Amino acid sequence: MARSVETLVVGGVIGDVLDMFTPASEFNVQYGSKQVTNGCNIKPSAAADKPHVQILCHSISSNLYTLVMVDPDAPSPSEPRLREWLHWIVVDIPEGHDATKGRELVAYVGPQPPTGIHRYILALFKQEGAMEGRIQATDVRANFSTRRFAERNRLGLPVAAVYFNSQKEPAVKKR
Repeated sequence: MARSVETLVVGGVIGDVLDMFTPASEFNVQYGSKQVTNGCNIKPSAAADKPHVQILCHSISSNLYTLVMVDPDAPSPSEPRLREWLHWIVVDIPEGHDATKGRELVAYVGPQPPTGIHRYILALFKQEGAMEGRIQATDVRANFSTRRFAERNRLGLPVAAVYFNSQKEPAVKKR
């Protein structure tokens, strides 16, 4: 993942979902063999299962991270009245490990864009300590706010983010 936020600004991620931040960590996101890079296209069928998310570590560390995945274009990019649609939250992910080592707070739901091209944003936040007992799961996916979630849980600004685009796949016609 690039340590620049320029593509996040151009893609509207900074502004629509996140505030300007300085990347301080790195993470890789993969759906199967497809590496997620800012603005890449991934079909909903390829993202039906949760991605492999690896937080990179350059030294021995006890840092913990929170991962949030949202769609700011629900139900459509021209009328995002459900912005943001929550797709996934994982907390207490140890640095140097993948998201399966964290605690899934909100179960993963893959992209299901009904119309238009949707952006799917994965934002990584460094925690001040373990979230056990300090954080509550949400049952509401519509109109989630990554900013409010980060503020309520004292996460501060993200330390890394990446996004991909996805759109409804054409139906297969049967003969």
